[in-house]
Amino acid sequence: MKEKVVVDTNVLIAAAFNQYSHSARIVKAIEDGQLDLVWNKATRKEAHNLMDQIPPLTWGRIEGLFRRQHEFNGETPGGFALVKDPDDRKFVALASAAGAILISNDDHLLEARRNLEVAIMTPSEFLEHWKEINAHTS
Repeated sequence: MKEKVVVDTNVLIAAAFNQYSHSARIVKAIEDGQLDLVWNKATRKEAHNLMDQIPPLTWGRIEGLFRRQHEFNGETPGGFALVKDPDDRKFVALASAAGAILISNDDHLLEARRNLEVAIMTPSEFLEHWKEINAHTS
């Protein structure tokens, strides 16, 4: 079974700026169908808006990652006040509702993760986790 992930916009931006980064390896795995990117309208909208605001980046470069079959249309829980930045809460809520791992470089999310019942990992932590899982299923 493929791993379901929610990817914070900062990972998409990091991948676009450095094709050799951990973030880029994750984006490539999503592109190749090795990981399922779970998204909803709110997370897609943020990615679209931010990619369009950063001049060397474009929405068209990542639009294909947001596959219709992986869109989450269900209810996401509220709360998550432990996450200081309200703009980050939508990612935690989506990961919680979808049973996915949230991948982020965001300090607010990483600081709160030990107090949340949602798996939140940096790109390098996720790649190590994914490597271990694949080693056991191979």
